[in-house]
Amino acid sequence: MAVLSPAPTKKSPEEEPAVKQNRGGFAGRLFQFLSTAAGVTILVTLAAVAAFLVIRAWPALTASPEELQKISWFNSDSILGYTGPLIFGTLLASVLALGIAVPLALGIALFISHYAPRRLAQGLGYVIDLLAAIPSVVYGLWGALWLAPVLDPVFRWMTDFLGFIPLFAGYQPPAKNILTASVVLAVMILPIITAVAREVFLQTPRLHEEAALALGATRWEMVRMAVLPFGRSGLISASMLGLGRALGETMAVLMILSPGFLYSFHLLKPGQHQSIAANIASKFPEASGLSVNALIATGLALFVITLAVNMLARWIISRRSEFSGAN
Repeated sequence: MAVLSPAPTKKSPEEEPAVKQNRGGFAGRLFQFLSTAAGVTILVTLAAVAAFLVIRAWPALTASPEELQKISWFNSDSILGYTGPLIFGTLLASVLALGIAVPLALGIALFISHYAPRRLAQGLGYVIDLLAAIPSVVYGLWGALWLAPVLDPVFRWMTDFLGFIPLFAGYQPPAKNILTASVVLAVMILPIITAVAREVFLQTPRLHEEAALALGATRWEMVRMAVLPFGRSGLISASMLGLGRALGETMAVLMILSPGFLYSFHLLKPGQHQSIAANIASKFPEASGLSVNALIATGLALFVITLAVNMLARWIISRRSEFSGAN
């Protein structure tokens, strides 16, 4: 007599989703753990950098004026008095570079995303991406050896005809001033801003563009009403990325700018400004003892400025979340 094996029991519809949910739950928990670990690692690294800067800068922050005056290149009675002109020069060069680069990047990104033919847009996109990969020392050599002589007659004309404005008065060749350094910084950050803005503009919902065109809008009116409002927060993010690079740029500024420690708005005069990063690079090889702590204190100021810029950018983007969908 044959023995019949029991028929396999069929799982109820309620049990099958439970098994899938358990499998998906494990993968989800694993991904959540890895994501949380990555986020915590970033925060720990940032806190470690901040702690290192504070600890190493503390001897200079608490040093007496007599101790600071023993440093040969120190030209102030306090670390704040020494760092102030460096902060001013860093912010001035970065803001000028941003003012030059953002309008150009906006126009290039709109041309690539909505005006240029497909093949031309692809070629321009590759060129922009390649510009972002050029080392800063190459930009510094280009600015010092080629751009400065080219800008010399332009700056002479500005001094002759616009010299009554203090911004453009007092030019002295060669063109190793804050405006030349800002032009080089603008060229350096232009690929970053353009690439990010281009990708954001390409994400504009097609229905928004077609709706504007269907209502009789021209291509520029469609860009103004649909593309720019949607990509505004992305353009701000791109600008802040470029500003972050401009704030911390070292070699290009060091090779072009004639250093000075003044609160000056004379854009064409040499020997007026200096950036924090370039000053650290020029002074650090010969620094020792308290002078190292003083340079690290200026680096702490740059760290705080960069952190404040990123927090400001995040706040601005959060206010524009209705266009980008950001939280």
